[in-house]
Amino acid sequence: MYKGIAAIDRISLWSGKFFAWCILFLTAVVSIEVFMRYVVGAPTSWAYDTSYMLYGTLFMMCGAYALSYNAHVRADVLSRYFPPRMQAGLDLVLYMVFFYPGVLALIWNGWDYFAISFRQNEHSSFTPDGPPLYPFKFVIPFAAVLLMLQGLAEITRCIACLRHGYWPPRPGDVQELADSEHAEGQRHEETRS
Repeated sequence: MYKGIAAIDRISLWSGKFFAWCILFLTAVVSIEVFMRYVVGAPTSWAYDTSYMLYGTLFMMCGAYALSYNAHVRADVLSRYFPPRMQAGLDLVLYMVFFYPGVLALIWNGWDYFAISFRQNEHSSFTPDGPPLYPFKFVIPFAAVLLMLQGLAEITRCIACLRHGYWPPRPGDVQELADSEHAEGQRHEETRS
């Protein structure tokens, strides 16, 4: 059970890290556009399309990554004070009632959205000779499939917590600086005594 969760977490981790590079490309595109528009006086025709496609891709493709780290915004004002088994039961019900129907609808409609765009060879209308939109629209069902896969890991986490009474570990990608400084300070205190 834990190996399956870890495998799905790794997929989400690497997809999130891979698509996080979009932010650098987005920064470069916006910087080039600002330079061309305000310094050279010759704005580009491609920067707007490129920037919204990069931002949209970044936003969509990092959803599974955020879910694997439990980083999505939650309204857990009361549930965070519940014991782990009660939290897991509540989360399990919410995943089955709200999360999965929403993600399945996103896959279904996103695929239809992409397929229509592909059949029509849809191009952006914001700029002359705009880029094709169907690769960008394919991101919607692809991101939803990754989100559905990570949702399966989260449901498995809930079941494991219901069985054992504690939450399975999450991947440890990023550590807060304040936490690492506190841990370093404790290690120095232990070595002095």
